[in-house]
Formats: sequence, structure tokens, C-alpha cells
Amino acid sequence: MSLLINETPAVASSLSAKELGTMLERMMLIRAYEFKLKELGILMVCTSVGQEASAVGVVSALTSDDLILTNHRSAGHLIARGADPGRILAEVMGKSTGYCKGKSGTLHISVKELGIVLTSTIVGGELSLTPGVALSQSMLELPGIVTTFFGDGAATEGIFHESVNLSAVWDLPVLYVCENNQFQAFVHRKETMLGDHISEWAKSYGIKGATVDGNDVEAVYEATLGAIAHIKATNKPFLLETYTYRQQGHMLADEQAYVDKQELAAWMTKDPIDRVKHKLLAMNALTQPEIDAMQERVNNIINEAVVFATASPYPDASELTTDVYA
Repeated sequence: MSLLINETPAVASSLSAKELGTMLERMMLIRAYEFKLKELGILMVCTSVGQEASAVGVVSALTSDDLILTNHRSAGHLIARGADPGRILAEVMGKSTGYCKGKSGTLHISVKELGIVLTSTIVGGELSLTPGVALSQSMLELPGIVTTFFGDGAATEGIFHESVNLSAVWDLPVLYVCENNQFQAFVHRKETMLGDHISEWAKSYGIKGATVDGNDVEAVYEATLGAIAHIKATNKPFLLETYTYRQQGHMLADEQAYVDKQELAAWMTKDPIDRVKHKLLAMNALTQPEIDAMQERVNNIINEAVVFATASPYPDASELTTDVYA
């Protein structure tokens, strides 16, 4: 059940067991992809392990008309949107078959055909561009909203306040999604901010906000539908906080020496993937052999992605300055 800090329109869950199973498989795919990076020794990557319910729950509630801006933990959002893990991995490896022809790496991927405007490695960088993208949507009278993902670290940057304030003043159709994963690089959230919930800051800008259990994919999905309904009914932005936990370090090379082991252990019992598995098993909607088969399908997709990305060529030197704008 979602924890709503500020009231948002109630939306009854419309998810069938089959749809929930599809969400589970997408979450498993995200995690398998990120663990494969570690297995391959690609360690300078910021992952979203433990945050899969936030990515899948939010993105599943969006339509094809909606646009996405995301941050350095973008793989979950990309895969949740339907991006090909092979082309993402090729991009990370700097291969020509990647979504940006190997020129963006892991931290700047954009997928225009899926409405993913950009990934920004600059903390809060996506927030600085969000009002402009949303203003364009509004002026062109396009039907989609703009969803921007950021962490609690970015929420303590000045650009967060400027972005939300401008979107509120200009009545822009923006869904701000703060994935509060308790850590800001190598620093715990409690060292940098008072209070627990970023969503409470929404009222300072005259807009609505809500906090949802970010490890419950159904709750995230329902809260997102409610937030979108509010945006479309009021033409005002909405601040949704998915309260979750970063299970891995800031990067895969980070050994998490600064993490409280008891806190980590407590959050591991709330693992978002395990929660969906247990629910579907308890509902008799899936059997353990069916979940095992799902995991095998996911592993095959990731293994095929590795073969594709590894075999892909690097860009030719003649392309050094193509698709680059100054």
C-alpha cells in the first residue's frame, strides 16, 4: 500500500496477475543486465539495483506520448521503457551499434524513438532541462507529459528548486520523480538534509506531492497513475517520491565500506523483486518452475546482448565529429 504524504487522487489497481508478472520479468531483466556489467568487469557504472520497482512502476504508467529525462542511474528507466539491452550494452562499450553510436557511454544515452530525451551524468542536469522540454510540449499542444527522474542528492541542489518553481509558475505538465534511495554518492541522505521526505517540499511551490513505497511496484504504478491524472486535470506539475534503497555502491567498483550493514540488511528484506515473486506465488498466479523459466528467459536475453555488443564494431574514425553539436 502506498504511503501518501500529501493527498493525491485515488486510483484503483487495474493490474491483472499477468500484468504484474510482466512487470516482474522486466524488473528481473533490469537487475540481470546490471549484474552482467559487474561480471564483465565494467565497474565504472552507476546502477539502480534495488530500485527496479520505481523504474518499472513509473514507466509502466506512462503512454507512448510521454517524454522521459533521466539521470546517471538510467539503465532501469531505459529497459523499463523497452530499450534493447544489447544496444544499451553496445553503447556502454563504445560500439557503433549503441543507441548513440557509441558516443555517449553509460551516462548520456538518449533513445529518441522511445521518447527518452536524455540521460544526464551531471547531478540535477536533467532537472535544468525539464521545464524547457515541458514548455515545448505545452506550446506545441502535444498530448504527452514530461517525466524527469532524479535522486535525493539532486533534490538538495539549487537547480531542483529552480526547476520545480518554474514548472509550477508556468503550469507545465511535469511529473517529477525523486527516487529517494537514501544515498548521495558516498554520503547518507541524513547527513545532507533534515526530514525524510522530499515530497513535502512540493507545497512550498503550490503543487501536490506524494511519497510511495518505492519497493512496491504496484503501489508505484498506482501512485503514478494518480499523479498523471492530477497533472492532466489541473495542468500543474506533481512531485512523486519513490522511497527506496540503493543496494549496491555508487558505482559497481564501490565496495560500500561506508554503509551501515544493519540498515542494508533490513532493506534487503524488502527487496522489490522478491516481494513480487512472493505475492504471485501466494496468489497461485505463478509457480516456482514458471519463475525459474522467467529467470532463464531473462538470462538468455542478457547473454544474447553480450554476444551482440561484443561482436559489434567500434565507430570509424571518420565519424569522430558526426552527430556532435556545438
